[in-house]
Amino acid sequence: MRQINRFVAVLLITLFSGLGLAHAADYPTRPIKWIVPYPPGGTTDVLARLMAQSLSEKLGQQVIVENKPGAGNNIGTESVINATPDGYTMLLVNPANGINATLYKNLNFNFVRDIAPVAGLVRTPNVMVVSNNVPAKTVAEFLAYCKANPGKVNMASSGSGTSVHLSGELFKYMTGCNMVHVPYKGAGPALIDLTAGQVQVLFDNLPSSVPHIKNGRIRALAVTSEKAEPSMPELPTVGATVKGYEATAWFGIGMPKGTPAEAINRVNAAVNATLAEPAMRARLADLGGVPIPGTPADFGKVIVAETEKWAKVINDSGVKLD
Repeated sequence: MRQINRFVAVLLITLFSGLGLAHAADYPTRPIKWIVPYPPGGTTDVLARLMAQSLSEKLGQQVIVENKPGAGNNIGTESVINATPDGYTMLLVNPANGINATLYKNLNFNFVRDIAPVAGLVRTPNVMVVSNNVPAKTVAEFLAYCKANPGKVNMASSGSGTSVHLSGELFKYMTGCNMVHVPYKGAGPALIDLTAGQVQVLFDNLPSSVPHIKNGRIRALAVTSEKAEPSMPELPTVGATVKGYEATAWFGIGMPKGTPAEAINRVNAAVNATLAEPAMRARLADLGGVPIPGTPADFGKVIVAETEKWAKVINDSGVKLD
C-alpha cells in the first residue's frame, strides 16, 4: 500500500510539474496589469501608455495601464509588492522608488529587497520650467528673481519624494533660493497650476512638459542633466549656472519578488525588442528619453545606484516631507 501511495505521489508531482512548465512556456495567458503610481498626464503615465501598445503586441496579451496615485507613489508601489507574484502585475518603476527609501522612515516595504527588477525603459533629464508670469528667461535671472522674493516663490512638484521634488530641493540647497514646496498628486495637476500662474517653477520630467513648452504655455529655462539635451539643444543646463548641479529621471518595470524567472525574462525580451525599434527610439528621443535596455540584473543595478545617490542628497540637504 505504501508503495502504491508513493507511486501516486510521484505521479502527481510529475504531472503538476509538467503543467507548471507548460504554463510558464505559455506565459502570458491573460492580460497583464501595469500599475502607474501617478495620475494620468505625467511622464510615468505617458511612458507607460506609449510602451503598452507595443508590449501588448509582442506578448500576445493586452497590457492594461492602471493609474494608482497617492502617498508620494507609495500606494501604487505597495499594491504591486503585495500582489500575487505570478507575472500578471507589474509596476512602472520611477525615481520616487529610490528616493522614498530614505525620505520615508516607516514604509511597509523595502523596495530594493521586495521588488523583482524586470527591465529598464528610459532615462530622461528633468527640465526647469516657469510660469509665463515669471519674468526670468535664464537660470541666473530666476535666481535673482527668487532672492528678491524670498519665501514668495512656489515650487510645484509631482509629489513629495519624486525626482521632480528632489531636483528642486537640490537646486534650493545648492543656491540658497528660498522657495515654498507645493506637492501635487502627479505632474498633470502641477502643470495645470503652473500654466495658470498659481505656482512659479517646476523641475519636471521632460516628457510631460514638452507639449506645454512647445505650445508656449510655459517657459523652459534649462535641463537638469549634465549635458545638453539633443531634443532641445537651445536649452542650457542648470549646471552651466549652478556648478555641479545634475539630476536625471529613470524609469523601468518591476514585479513582485518571487515572480517566476520565465515571466520576467519574457517581459524583459519584449521591452528590449520595443526599445530597439527605430520608430520607438525616435518617439522617445522626441520626449527627451534615452533607452536603457539590458537584463533584469542591469536594471537592478540602476535601482540600487539611484537609491544610494538620493540617500546622500536627502541626508546632506536635510530634506523632509511637507
